[in-house]
Amino acid sequence: MGVHFFTGFPGFISSQLIRELFQKNKTQKVIAIVLAGELPKATVEKGKIEVDYPHCTIQIVEGDITLPNLGMTNQVVQELLPQIEVFWHLAAIYDLAVPRDIAWKVNVHGTAMVNDFVRTLPNLKRYMYFSTAYVAGLREGILRENELVRPPAFKNYYEETKYEAEHRVEDLKSEIPITIIRPGIVRGHSETGETIKFDGPYFFLNMVDKLKRLPFIPYIGLSSSAINVVPIDYIINATTYIVDEKSAEGKTLHLTDPNPHPVQEVYRTMVKLLTDHYPKGRFPLSFAKKSLKIPFIRKLLGVEQESLDYLTWNAVFDTAEAVAILQKGNITCPDFIQTMPKMVDFYLAHKDDKNYHIQIK
Repeated sequence: MGVHFFTGFPGFISSQLIRELFQKNKTQKVIAIVLAGELPKATVEKGKIEVDYPHCTIQIVEGDITLPNLGMTNQVVQELLPQIEVFWHLAAIYDLAVPRDIAWKVNVHGTAMVNDFVRTLPNLKRYMYFSTAYVAGLREGILRENELVRPPAFKNYYEETKYEAEHRVEDLKSEIPITIIRPGIVRGHSETGETIKFDGPYFFLNMVDKLKRLPFIPYIGLSSSAINVVPIDYIINATTYIVDEKSAEGKTLHLTDPNPHPVQEVYRTMVKLLTDHYPKGRFPLSFAKKSLKIPFIRKLLGVEQESLDYLTWNAVFDTAEAVAILQKGNITCPDFIQTMPKMVDFYLAHKDDKNYHIQIK
């Protein structure tokens, strides 16, 4: 019942985590550090959560994770230090198209500043760090949870900077109780479809929706790869169970789908759900990549060109540690294909709302 501290609020995952922690009575007080520009949005989200959980409180503190003491005054720091028992670090730049300097400042330098702050917490019981399964970069084959191997290259600067950040957290495992979470590609809720932004697999929904007036929609390239997409509720259920599970301490866990579907099957299902027809023919992947290098086409289709790199990436995430721990809590990953109709329904209901779409450059 100690105080939990969050970076990354009022993001979708952090907001859902806080709700679930309150719901499970894991804590009654959360402290969230928020950039000045995000304070209005954070205040609104705080109000919504506290209405639903009137016996719980969220204290918002202005700060910046890229600064020493996370940009908080000495007075605030001294007030907070003894209170914090669980520290959740989610703040990061998640955009696959992010420039390297921006990604490095937030993802790597910001995590280093967070690590320095976490070291000073006298009553820390767990440091929950959100990495990504894609720290593997271009490595293929079976990717183990207990490995952090520098790949020959990365598909984008998001992957590279998250790898560098995770390395810095890994180095702390001998000093403090840490659990490193590596999620797959996160989508909306498996039962409601709810999300707050259309990225990741939603790029392909954007594309199919834009092309659905064509006589037919072709497959994009030829792939034997699987794509690892997990619903937000799996991430929330799993991490709020793991946070005080002793066997998860000191572990790095893949919160990826243990039974991912092939790219071709996922795409085929998306096209069928959106158009009521299956794809026909095949558009060469090389042409698709060349086309998406043109800003006008990227924006027209609502697809980041970097997303195509994952269609032919042949990697399998080992989930042995995560599955063994989560089995004790009877927590499993919902099937992507079976729950995709809810995802598509939510997308269709909100596809014309610009607030859900990320800016394609």
